[in-house]
Amino acid sequence: MALSYLGFHLVFVVPALVFLVVIGPRLTRRRAAGIALLASIAFVYTTPWDNYLIAQGVWSYPPDAVLGRVWQAPYEEYVFFLLQPVLTGLWYHRTVASVDTATAGGWRPRAAGVLFWSALAVAGGALTITDAGYYLGAILVWAAPVLAFQWGFGGHALWASRRPFVLAVAVPTLYLWVADAVAIALGIWVINSEFTTGLAPLGLPVEEATFFLVTNLLVVQGLLLFEWVLAVSAERRPTPAADPTPRPAPRQR
Repeated sequence: MALSYLGFHLVFVVPALVFLVVIGPRLTRRRAAGIALLASIAFVYTTPWDNYLIAQGVWSYPPDAVLGRVWQAPYEEYVFFLLQPVLTGLWYHRTVASVDTATAGGWRPRAAGVLFWSALAVAGGALTITDAGYYLGAILVWAAPVLAFQWGFGGHALWASRRPFVLAVAVPTLYLWVADAVAIALGIWVINSEFTTGLAPLGLPVEEATFFLVTNLLVVQGLLLFEWVLAVSAERRPTPAADPTPRPAPRQR
């Protein structure tokens, strides 16, 4: 092993963050608040799930690859819970300039999204009772209900912004697929073949590919809905009424 988990952050994550900060756009207070909110939610929601799967032996870390552990997960893993949403959030604001607020109705996209992700959650539950499908099923059970909720809440807004939405998800997902495949090849973390399907195109297990896809979907959809709620609220806020008191005419000289 030539690279530690800390080294992985220094090679793949930190330079990408610096690059995205440099190329902009400017990180306003509202944008920073949205990213911070999503990163905090990701940290809280992912921590118990991640630690549980490590305890079950789904994946592991060589002792010399990490600095230490809290519970079952390495310190660097908790850092990644925070840095991935920041990375994807910065790219999101680079690609999604504005959110369409003219979609107040539209139950069909919401219903379709809820049905699709709910079906995947059920399929995930079925996979968790098998050894080979356990990791993939655990991902779907963990992520699909939240994705279904997001679509139920604002699927019409997500659908209206689908073109920049796809780019906002695709680029960080592809980048993290490459980084993850390198980390697995170097042995920074080890995926237990007992709990996977064995499908690994180009060295990346489909379970890992699914994980980074759904986590980036969670971040991008969350940020888009955050921006959408604020934009709709601003449009509905009443404008100050004009002062009806007549002003005296200027005195003529």
